[in-house]
Amino acid sequence: MDINKTILLSDMDGTLLNSRKQINDTDRAALDRFIAMGGRFTVATGRTIQSFEQYRSIIDLREPIIMYNGGAIYDYGKGKLLSSHPLPDTARTMTAEILRLMPEVGGEVLTAEGTYVFSNTEYQQLHTRLCGITPHYKDITEIPEGGWLKVLFALAPEDVPNLELLVRQLGYEKEVDFVKSSEIFLEMLPKGISKGTALEEYRRLEGMEDFTFVSIGDFDNDLEMIKAADIGACPANAEETVKNAADIVLGRTNDEGAVAELIDHIFANCNTINV
Repeated sequence: MDINKTILLSDMDGTLLNSRKQINDTDRAALDRFIAMGGRFTVATGRTIQSFEQYRSIIDLREPIIMYNGGAIYDYGKGKLLSSHPLPDTARTMTAEILRLMPEVGGEVLTAEGTYVFSNTEYQQLHTRLCGITPHYKDITEIPEGGWLKVLFALAPEDVPNLELLVRQLGYEKEVDFVKSSEIFLEMLPKGISKGTALEEYRRLEGMEDFTFVSIGDFDNDLEMIKAADIGACPANAEETVKNAADIVLGRTNDEGAVAELIDHIFANCNTINV
């Protein structure tokens, strides 16, 4: 394993970010050392281009970023999308029917241009605050057509299983995928698109063909990325399904420096390190 040919790909919430939505000093110092030694680092997130802006000043990211839970790869250096996979046009009809049958559900549509909130419930407001953005508030019928990269539904934890059951009963999983990204968020994604498929696209980017990919994540939406990586890891606070899929289950949580622990693993297995 050559540190100069290794890229570390990290989830954000529950992994790189601690419970206060910050990067702790232990992880920050380890990342600085990893990059200084020749490693490359980036993130795979469900966030949008706009909502990630608040983190650009605290993370020195020089590589393209996987966004929208795999729906796009964005290069901030070039200021352009390197790939994107929008939802089918029927996503609007499906979303409207979900809202009709479960009016208590909050939600938003995410595009490369911005975020459109169509049901501003308490749980949706929580997500808006988390993202630190000012969204557009529109009826589902008023949201511009095309380019929908994902739809996020926000609801009480006890209601998420009901929504999962509903979309199965409606047969929507034949056209799109649904994945939990937290205890209160269920996301509609393009069929077959995930952080894992985005990782495979990343391998085909210019100059990345012979890199070793190490990934780390904690939740269901990270599963495919962990499986697709050459080495998949998870923090101690990860879901059991993620732990079962990971090559490395770390001893530290996201509050204790799990990313730093993984970087120590990488250094221990690298044959070539620039000093």
